[in-house]
Amino acid sequence: MLIIFRMYQTESIDFDVDLRELQGQERLDALVDFFCLLGRRVGKSVLMSAEGSPDHPDLGFDIDADRVILM
Repeated sequence: MLIIFRMYQTESIDFDVDLRELQGQERLDALVDFFCLLGRRVGKSVLMSAEGSPDHPDLGFDIDADRVILM
């Protein structure tokens, strides 16, 4: 799956994922694994939101729960 990183701010890691590439459980599992790996490495939650709606995440890795959850 293609992940495009955007360097907007030094205090955040922004990236884009093409949701059309998330066909099937295997691809979704890969995205969840990526969120968990990234969140654990930086010690922060990883949030996924629709383009243009950064303040309304839909899915994300919750650092306290140590798992990906629906927001």
